[in-house]
Amino acid sequence: MGQETFDHIDGYTIFMNATDRPVTDEKLAEAVRLTVESGSWVIPTMVLWESIYGVPDMEKMRNLPELKYMPASMVESWITGVERRLANPAFDQAAATHRIANRMKLLAALHEADARILMGTDAPQIFSVPGFSLHNELERMAEAGMSPYAIYRTGTARVGEYFREQDTFGLVAPGHRADLVLVNQNPFDDVRHLRDRAGVMVRGRWLSEEMIQQQLDTIERTVGRGA
Repeated sequence: MGQETFDHIDGYTIFMNATDRPVTDEKLAEAVRLTVESGSWVIPTMVLWESIYGVPDMEKMRNLPELKYMPASMVESWITGVERRLANPAFDQAAATHRIANRMKLLAALHEADARILMGTDAPQIFSVPGFSLHNELERMAEAGMSPYAIYRTGTARVGEYFREQDTFGLVAPGHRADLVLVNQNPFDDVRHLRDRAGVMVRGRWLSEEMIQQQLDTIERTVGRGA
């Protein structure tokens, strides 16, 4: 139909008849082939949909440190919504587990075929706190078999290419916006090293980690869960 971008890949599992059973090699190959041939962009949003389908470790999710930056009413609605889904007699844990596994297999296959993947989390949504959710997404993409380099490219050069008619960014090159992250450890060794920031450069303005933490403290005090 000429659709340019697919935000989330939950529709793929329906197309592949893989919402409650293992995906077949034939349907997986067909989905990947159609995506690549169409030139469509895909934003997987892996972590969000795992929460929506109801398979997260609720004890872990309740205690995510970044929840302190979100309003208490919003966090409570997230917790209540997932717990209600898990308690529903119609909830099928086995089917949900199959669906998540199939999504991971699809992401791996799309990456292997060099489909046009973009980074994104759809935050704020269920347990997805803006900024922090991105780190969780990167780690899930790595678990699907993508290298750190390939993952970073989905959020830099690829996004710049997607928005090339509106802006110039995504590369370290003349004429591009100076949006950079400085980290204390090699990010190509492990995507988790991105959490260990020294600071960021935003449109040419340097923000140290200390400055970032001060702003986060303000958010926690004024609008966060404990405010």
